[in-house]
Amino acid sequence: MKIKVLDVVAMLHDLFGKKLLKGQVGTVVEQLDENVFEVEFVNTKGETIALEEVHADNLFLLHFEIEKV
Repeated sequence: MKIKVLDVVAMLHDLFGKKLLKGQVGTVVEQLDENVFEVEFVNTKGETIALEEVHADNLFLLHFEIEKV
C-alpha cells in the first residue's frame, strides 16, 4: 500500500544524526515529494520529539485493522 498523510509508520533504519532509531513510530503529517514525507515523532506524553523528512524506503506502514487487498 502507498503511504499517505496521517498514516502511522515506523522507521526501518536508524537516523543517528536525528536520534531516531529503527522501530521509532511516527505519523505522516505532509507529503513533500512522491517518496518523501514529513513525519512527526512524539513521546509517551504526546510531546513532539522530532519532525523530520523521511524517504519512503525508510518507512514501514503500520496497520491497525485488517484491510482487503
